[in-house]
Amino acid sequence: QVQPVESGGGSVQAGGSLRLSCVISKYIYSGNYMGWFRQAPGKEREGVARISPTGGITDYADSVKGRFTISRDNTKTTIYLQMRSLKPEDTAMYYCAAVMFRTWKTKPGTTWGRGTQVTVSS
Repeated sequence: QVQPVESGGGSVQAGGSLRLSCVISKYIYSGNYMGWFRQAPGKEREGVARISPTGGITDYADSVKGRFTISRDNTKTTIYLQMRSLKPEDTAMYYCAAVMFRTWKTKPGTTWGRGTQVTVSS
């Protein structure tokens, strides 16, 4: 399996919470920075959060800082995105991918998964 498998999305009201999961192959996961991305209709895909291989360093887009938390479980080759205080503008399809060191640039040969839809109503 090369494509990541994202899950955990859903429909919530503003102020609510969701926890996304992404299972990714060990070949892609091990030793790499991992990132969460999102794409809203009519907009380009944007980086949301990223985490270092050991989990010790995390970075966030300004729009989600203080509300989202990225984490990883290296025993399960899984990354998570805990989302709190959700806003309508967080509505998007969410994806995960391996990224270059502390950037939003994906690794060469990246294959995107199907994503998981997050819809936040006001």
